[in-house]
Amino acid sequence: MPSSSRRCNWRVLDDGSVDRTWTGPPEALPLMERVPPYVVPRDGHTLHGLPGEPNLRLYLPEAKAEAGARLPVILHLHGGGFCITHPSCLMYHHFYARLACAVPTVVVAVELPLAPERRLPAHINTGITVLRRLRSIALSEDVSALYDPAATLLREAADVSRVFVIGDSSGGNLIHLVAVRVGQESDAGSWAPLRVAGGIPIHPGFVRAARSLSEPETKADSVFFTLDMLDKFLALALPEGATKDHPFTCPMGPLAPPLESVPLPRLLVSVAENDLIRDTNLEYCNALRAAGKEVEVLINHGMSHSYLNKYAVDMDPTTGERARELIDAIKSFISRH
Repeated sequence: MPSSSRRCNWRVLDDGSVDRTWTGPPEALPLMERVPPYVVPRDGHTLHGLPGEPNLRLYLPEAKAEAGARLPVILHLHGGGFCITHPSCLMYHHFYARLACAVPTVVVAVELPLAPERRLPAHINTGITVLRRLRSIALSEDVSALYDPAATLLREAADVSRVFVIGDSSGGNLIHLVAVRVGQESDAGSWAPLRVAGGIPIHPGFVRAARSLSEPETKADSVFFTLDMLDKFLALALPEGATKDHPFTCPMGPLAPPLESVPLPRLLVSVAENDLIRDTNLEYCNALRAAGKEVEVLINHGMSHSYLNKYAVDMDPTTGERARELIDAIKSFISRH
């Protein structure tokens, strides 16, 4: 992201809603522009809108038609501190379009509720709702009865027995929280044929109430992520009266269920070396290992929190190489599970 000492100042209004008008550096504004769907292929894929509760976006690689086989599904839960951004933003679009073609996979991006209008656990509930919706589409025997052409395309392309949930920043928290809920509700085949085969948190927003060493020692180089924003967003998103030690933000802490007791799929956790919250990301990974969970850790050397924006990837060779490494790691992870 562009470096700047300026920051975005969202205003909480008297009715509890938020004015999310961008007041930060104007050069960052294009990253938040929304990319509309397109059915004519671009760079090897098409993009379809699938309205509903919630709204979805569907990336379909042309490779599916060539192979004639169903593809694994990546379900994207976006970041933004639970308070901002949208899955159609350019800052997400380029990466998930590229990922759809590289794996190849069907990418389903979710429009999440935003705090403080809707605090946690609303975002977790939405993730569960989307998985139920994917299962319902897969089970539909009458294609003609599906209410939207995009739903028909999804049913024909997706192998819902191989769903991988991916999310950046606060979306990374949701990967853990949604996966746990799915595991807890998986008795008596309640999810079949859908199966969450893995989770991929990218720079998850795991923190403690007490600052970790990396938080004050690491210089924030993103206009979208500062300690001030971290504190404010979580105060707006967590249940009222909760601190950052809440299980939603600290699943490895004493207020959360012991990690040994919670059901989790295999995980690939991406940690940025220069992330403000690098230490708590690594603490989470170490706690998973200690609990006997299957976890792979990818360190993004020299990178900061949620660095995957189009301009940095295209213009900076190091960032471009780290993006390629991440995509390769995700492709390998999915191919093995």
